Amino acid sequence: MLKTTITFGEPVENYDRLVLNEREARAGAGILFLFAIISFLYAATYMDFRFTKVFITFFMLDFFVRVFISPKYAPSLIAGRLFVSHQTPEYVSATPKRFAWSIGFILSVVMFILVVVLEMMTKIKLVICLLCLSLLYFEAVFGICLGCIIYRLITHKKTQYCPGGTCMLQQKENIQKVSFSQKMIVLIAFSSAAYFTYIAYYLNP
Repeated sequence: MLKTTITFGEPVENYDRLVLNEREARAGAGILFLFAIISFLYAATYMDFRFTKVFITFFMLDFFVRVFISPKYAPSLIAGRLFVSHQTPEYVSATPKRFAWSIGFILSVVMFILVVVLEMMTKIKLVICLLCLSLLYFEAVFGICLGCIIYRLITHKKTQYCPGGTCMLQQKENIQKVSFSQKMIVLIAFSSAAYFTYIAYYLNP
């Protein structure tokens, strides 16, 4: 009974390995990112880290459950399942996800020690925080699991069932292609936004 309950990933018919629902993973990442950015902005504005400490502790415990017990019992993933339960599942291989979430767990432990236990004011804390936010953002918004990509680079294993089918070489459809003029629009738009943000912040305090 224990083996069927405590597993990393779930058996699904017609899949030769344990899998996870990528839609749930993205939803869980989005939920964590929302609360992470709120606590981060509050701490940066008021130099008050009480909510950051709560979030880091929750984040660490959530990832501990994901990696060492089972994703099906992780609070953020359960919440994600509630949000996307009416969407068609997108199954992905569980093993690369475990590696990726192990990275998240290690980062959360370091943050827990620095922020919650030692209450240290160090630039390392900021770097790790931004790294965690980036990992969550890429997962939630773009469906890109950076930890999964690192897993493939390290193991050199041919992975099946990657998010978005990125493991398989495929020809892009016309709707996926980006023309030179579209790239220039993006470059000009974001460069202009960055320039005027700089002007507004530094020249009009």
